[in-house]
Amino acid sequence: MSLIGVRIMQNVVTAGASCILTRWRAAGQALLAAFILMFTGCALPTRLPAVPQNETTLAQIPGIPNARFFPDTQTDLIAREAFAARQREAATLARAGYHGPLPETNILAVSGGGANGAFGAGLLNGWTEAGTRPEFKLVTGVSTGALTAPFAFLGPAWDAALTAVYTGIKPTDVFRTRGFTAAIWNDAMSDTSPLFRLISRYANQDMLAAIARAYASGRLLMIGSTDLDARRPVIWNIGAIAASGQPNALDLFRKILLASAAIPAVFPPVLIDVEVNGRHYQEMHVDGGAIAQMFLYPPALAQAEIMRTSSPRPVRAWLIRNSRLDPDWATVERRTMGIAQEAIATMIHASGLNDVNRIYLTTLRDHVDFNLAYIGRDFTVEPKESFDPVFMQALYDYGRAEARAGYPWAKRPPWAPAGEVVFTAAPVQRAPGVRAPAH
Repeated sequence: MSLIGVRIMQNVVTAGASCILTRWRAAGQALLAAFILMFTGCALPTRLPAVPQNETTLAQIPGIPNARFFPDTQTDLIAREAFAARQREAATLARAGYHGPLPETNILAVSGGGANGAFGAGLLNGWTEAGTRPEFKLVTGVSTGALTAPFAFLGPAWDAALTAVYTGIKPTDVFRTRGFTAAIWNDAMSDTSPLFRLISRYANQDMLAAIARAYASGRLLMIGSTDLDARRPVIWNIGAIAASGQPNALDLFRKILLASAAIPAVFPPVLIDVEVNGRHYQEMHVDGGAIAQMFLYPPALAQAEIMRTSSPRPVRAWLIRNSRLDPDWATVERRTMGIAQEAIATMIHASGLNDVNRIYLTTLRDHVDFNLAYIGRDFTVEPKESFDPVFMQALYDYGRAEARAGYPWAKRPPWAPAGEVVFTAAPVQRAPGVRAPAH
């Protein structure tokens, strides 16, 4: 979820209301009659039936049984996928002649934030230039972070393309405003066909093949979306999709990226075709930030099972929050739209802070090294419009300069108490079917 979505909605509704009042005054009843005729000729968007509630977790992407997971109830499947990845990693290292303990693991989470994703893009590029950027075993992304995640996952060779995505676009490359009537007759206030074309330009067969190769070596790329029918988070296993060989894998990959950035009501939802025992349904997916703006791994995976071996290995977690940690202050006028906008913005901001706090406490419990980057108070450029190219270039340059100089990664959120907090974790309960690695 993004504050940009709130601004887009306010602009569309305000402009639409102003337009209606002006035209009603000018044309009166004739214009009202024209609106009525127009409305009666409109048809609502259609879809296939939603998955029945009692079959939600049974729904699958045809031909790709491990394409995605519901992290609130399917941690056993996620643990199984993580263990299989560890086995592929060990086999890859053995083929290269390495037979010692598994090396240090680096995992990366990239948050949502709309146009603020330019910060993360700049940070990653500057990190490469500083010569200290590691290869990530696991990369996760939500919303704009989902668009960044594949580039971050594939490494520095894809930095130039990532730069182009965040510094070479303008608002019309992301969305087209539909107008105020879309609130009644359509599924969103904007059309994101331009964004889908942008995604398709970079999320191509070459990228999919590169992701499949990384998956085969034991690395994981996970993208978060929200199943709006079920009101549940979904984690998409992009590597498994890329390696599946299914003819629809590329189109599904593109749809997942679009869905993860689909700000509800502002950008259209994305319908994903699924099957349950041969019956066809569609799931409605929207921005993963509707539930979590950032995730690392489900906290229910005790002792960081997603990276665990019988011989513990050092794990470093890197979090890129494409937003500030301190709230924006503003005098709120006594107007309905202004109050609603600021209340929603406050909820989004608080939700993002809660995500950072949840991840921090999980890393403390699991003895994972915590590192956080975010937009500082010293960045003061304000956008003039949604996806303002001048603003995005300035934010990209800011993130890049910070990383090139050696970014001062925060070892805890600013509100967390100083000093190490020790958590006593319960004994690890391995998921059914997941065996401890043999050495």
